[in-house]
Amino acid sequence: MSRPAVVIAQVGVALGLAVMIVTICVSLGFKHEIRSKVVGFNSHIHVSNIEASLSYETSPINVDDSLLQAVAALDGVRHVQRYVTKPGIFRTNEDFLGFVLKGVGEEYDLSFFDSYLQEGSLDSLRTSNNALLIARPMADKLALKVGDKIDTYFIEQTIRARRFTVCGIYETGFGDFDNLIAVSTIATVQSLNRWDSCQVAGIEVALDDYDRLSDGAYRVGQFFDAYGQQHKEGYYVQTIEEQNPSLFAWLDILDVNVWMILLLMLGVAGFTVISGLLILILERTQFIGILKALGSPNISIRRTFLYLSAYIIGKGMLWGNIVGLTLCAVQKWTGLIPLDPKNYYLDCVPIEFNWVFLILLNVGMLVLSVAMLIVPSHLISKIYPSKTIQFE
Repeated sequence: MSRPAVVIAQVGVALGLAVMIVTICVSLGFKHEIRSKVVGFNSHIHVSNIEASLSYETSPINVDDSLLQAVAALDGVRHVQRYVTKPGIFRTNEDFLGFVLKGVGEEYDLSFFDSYLQEGSLDSLRTSNNALLIARPMADKLALKVGDKIDTYFIEQTIRARRFTVCGIYETGFGDFDNLIAVSTIATVQSLNRWDSCQVAGIEVALDDYDRLSDGAYRVGQFFDAYGQQHKEGYYVQTIEEQNPSLFAWLDILDVNVWMILLLMLGVAGFTVISGLLILILERTQFIGILKALGSPNISIRRTFLYLSAYIIGKGMLWGNIVGLTLCAVQKWTGLIPLDPKNYYLDCVPIEFNWVFLILLNVGMLVLSVAMLIVPSHLISKIYPSKTIQFE
């Protein structure tokens, strides 16, 4: 009678752990991929003029090489780069489209755009002031391809026109940015803004460790507070999370869902194991009575059944790890399950293996599952030898 109960208990544990593993790997994958895309567009910390919080059309800040070197020397800072922005309008014979032109300097790290580049090359962004990198949604709406020329218009007190040549097309799947950002050289955008070579819209600061974002922002903020007082300028320091509060709030809600799933799966596994233990105890009532008649204490018998339950749980966890990790590995290397980028910013379900989390998950499940059996095992102390030795 106990064998089906043991099998069901092992299946329950395996199913619960497999779902937990998949949930954690998918959750970590979502957070990592989305965060990396947002950071790729804006870096970890953003420093601009105080008016940057009001409009894309910002007042410049003066940045020279000595300032960049001073910021780069701060503890925890990996890279510092300048940028300039300018809102404009693409215009073709058939259509028009609003966009924000982002000018990047020689020190700008283009590896993010290079990793999502679909056509063309980024080399022209270093050499030609008329080169333009656009996103796939823009290219599709305007029917553009690499090598095409596109007229752009920038509206101020008068309308200024500029003709660019498409040097590359990228697509990150992050529609909020793909539908907005086009990239050119910093000199081009400075010229459109009528700024000199030391005037930029802001500085992007990349950190060594994202987990130390708050500490890095505090150090950068302290530096620019002192620098601003010295040079009579106002600086606005924001983290990537402060720039995109709704997006990171969505990721925080995702954590709540993960905890709910983990608790539900732990409850399923615990219920099946408790049921299996109770059936084992009831089936071996006579055996327990004989052990007690021979002088075995309750604690020793309970420990024996708990060891047996731990073995059952461990065997189920082994299969749960095999199933869960296999499913995650298949998805990671094949992208078998797709997603709609318009809703999820990704084209397939992302997977990230964090072995520390997975080890802690296994240890925690084993400990909690065994702990849940301590109270049900108290049933053994209610079994009396005088009543159970004759039990059939």
